[in-house]
Amino acid sequence: KESSPVTIGIYNLKGQLVKTLVNDVKDAGNHSVVWNGTDDNGRPVSSGMYYYKMYAGKYSSTKKMILMK
Repeated sequence: KESSPVTIGIYNLKGQLVKTLVNDVKDAGNHSVVWNGTDDNGRPVSSGMYYYKMYAGKYSSTKKMILMK
């Protein structure tokens, strides 16, 4: 409905932050982002299960995903 700060982070199974994909104010609407399988230092991460957390205004969501190389 309105612009709000959006944060999307990728976490490993230990709960450690691997990569911050988005940390910006976004307009209302649909947006997409692609994770290239690297950490915040640009090093490739291993295949396996990861969590992504998204915060947008009052909304928050955590989902599982599998990275396959």
